[in-house]
Amino acid sequence: MATTSSPQTGKRKPKTASPPRLYLKVDVDTLEGYRTGVPALLKVLEEEGVRASFFLALGPDNSGRAIFRVFRQRGFFQKMLRTRAPAIYGLKTMCYGTLLPAPLIHAAAPEIPGLIIAAGHELGLHGYDHVRWHDQLFRLTLAEISQEIAAAQQTLVSLVRRPAKSFAAPGWQCSPASRAALYAQDFLYASDTRGFTPYFPRFAETVTPVLEIPTTLPTLDELLGLDGCRPRDFSELVLSRLNPENPQVLTIHAELEGGPFLEEFAGLLRSCRQQGVAFCLLGDWAQELLRDRSQIPVARVASCRLPGRAGSVSCQSRGEGLL
Repeated sequence: MATTSSPQTGKRKPKTASPPRLYLKVDVDTLEGYRTGVPALLKVLEEEGVRASFFLALGPDNSGRAIFRVFRQRGFFQKMLRTRAPAIYGLKTMCYGTLLPAPLIHAAAPEIPGLIIAAGHELGLHGYDHVRWHDQLFRLTLAEISQEIAAAQQTLVSLVRRPAKSFAAPGWQCSPASRAALYAQDFLYASDTRGFTPYFPRFAETVTPVLEIPTTLPTLDELLGLDGCRPRDFSELVLSRLNPENPQVLTIHAELEGGPFLEEFAGLLRSCRQQGVAFCLLGDWAQELLRDRSQIPVARVASCRLPGRAGSVSCQSRGEGLL
């Protein structure tokens, strides 16, 4: 253990170690997650004295169209069965945008964003049409991507009278065009990728100037049922990864941790508190890091596959240095 000298006695005394830091990133993908999952999470977070960073999809809930991924993404059908997706998301949600019209998420409970802010949490954007971004990003033009972001931003401003400064890409799908659009619309940071440390993303020879804070831990929906993984096993994995040297970013979903796995999530929070974990906001970390941009590394973004996830996601590559 590191030590320091006491100015009164000259004796060495143990240096107080910094607590492990955990950043909770709450993705809200669907109408049900927004209307039901978010209030449930707000209650649990208040009870445990924890703050989190919420990212909302605010446009049409086209969840039913995700079924077409079975023809495009290897492992999608197996994941649906393994995680019992129909039971978790509900039949109505899984028909939105196909057999049922796609409802506007924000219109169902326009007070939700204000409740998040009033409770002291951070509020960011998770796109407008979540399924469109997730499934079509690499076929969209810069103008179309910019409009998706602008539509979400305009909706949020109409609800809380202030814009978001943070963005989290649906499905961890990002591209040179999406990052250019975020820069043009003056976002402070994004959480679009999977990785291990904050960085500036590089695509080919272009470094995008919007800070990226990636998700560093696996998610419950990826590991649930994989090799027999239970919610309790997932919580133990998260706890095992927490240490003072490496802040971790955990993405949870309002549809899961705010739904059938709410009690397990509350248990994880209690275990973290017992171990002295410090819960922090991603926006605060971004501001801290951006005080000296020269110390933020650059890393390439690559498409990769992760255990338990269907299809590929945008990931941070290793091996680059500072600007």
